[in-house]
Amino acid sequence: MVSPLILVLNPSSSVPMTAAIDRGLDRLRIPGGPEIECFSIADGPEFIMTEEDILRCGLQIGEAVKNRPEAAAVVIACYAQPGLQHARTLTKAPVIGIQDAAVLLAIGMADRFGVIALSEASIARHMRNLRWLGVEHRRAGETVLKREGEGDDALFTGLVEAGRTLQAKGADVVIFGCSGFPAHRARLEEALGIPVIDPTQAAVGAALEQVLR
Repeated sequence: MVSPLILVLNPSSSVPMTAAIDRGLDRLRIPGGPEIECFSIADGPEFIMTEEDILRCGLQIGEAVKNRPEAAAVVIACYAQPGLQHARTLTKAPVIGIQDAAVLLAIGMADRFGVIALSEASIARHMRNLRWLGVEHRRAGETVLKREGEGDDALFTGLVEAGRTLQAKGADVVIFGCSGFPAHRARLEEALGIPVIDPTQAAVGAALEQVLR
């Protein structure tokens, strides 16, 4: 018997980011359970920053979904969720965006959540989707990740600073507003003393529930 497939699509062309996403999902790979496959969109931008990037990636996500009709569930592993509604018209399988999954998990865990964003422009996009979901009143705030220097230590220092800023704003749980930080989730959660959500892990968890039920 062939195991059902959960397809995790990174709209970015960054192979290292896809590898980080893939490693972050090892804890959700259940013996005898669904297969979880991650891959990058080779023609996508390395970084998804602008509205044009999101529109172009949306069409590429649609093509990827059409080319993999065997998928039992699809996860769009980008917080901007490019092509989410388009992809849902192309398959009967559930298509899950990681922002939606992370936010819905967060509001089930705590009163107010905060988001570590990558840019000021991305915060405006996040707010549009929160209004669409009808949960903007549960947001304590968002703050842009600031990094001084290169490497994992500089990144983690920036994540801690951002997380503490969100706690000061009243956040009871913190969400990564990016799919590229799963390796830092548990360590940041320990440093902050509150739950930290990796959005791709949240979305694949939701996909598992859909496939296994």
